[in-house]
Amino acid sequence: MKKIITIAVAVGLTMAVAAQHGLNRGRIYIGVPAYSYGLGYVPFYYSPFGYYPFGYPYGYRNGYRISSRLQVEVDDIKNDYSDKIKSAKHDTSLSKDERKKIVHQLKMDRDKAVYDAKVNYYKPKKPAPQPEDKG
Repeated sequence: MKKIITIAVAVGLTMAVAAQHGLNRGRIYIGVPAYSYGLGYVPFYYSPFGYYPFGYPYGYRNGYRISSRLQVEVDDIKNDYSDKIKSAKHDTSLSKDERKKIVHQLKMDRDKAVYDAKVNYYKPKKPAPQPEDKG
């Protein structure tokens, strides 16, 4: 009986260790199991209408966040260049080497345009000149 329990515990530990997803981009994350004791259902912690008892507050956007002007501008630049790159890759009137050069140049232009957009976004704005009072 002791041997069976020992084997069962060893197999369980082995399976638990094998199920952990620990490696992520060179960093090791160790998952810790969470144990809790209780009833499992407490009616005053859950409401089908959102926050109990009044529903979701104003301004709640279901997890979606509003993009900043910079993010919208960067996305537009990337989409425009993505279309240009796709068109250049499928242009059969050019040789393969010419297409590679054009695609490489477009990627460099895209990166420069994104960098310029970020620099211009964070550049301090000059205040508007105030009219002088002559009187």
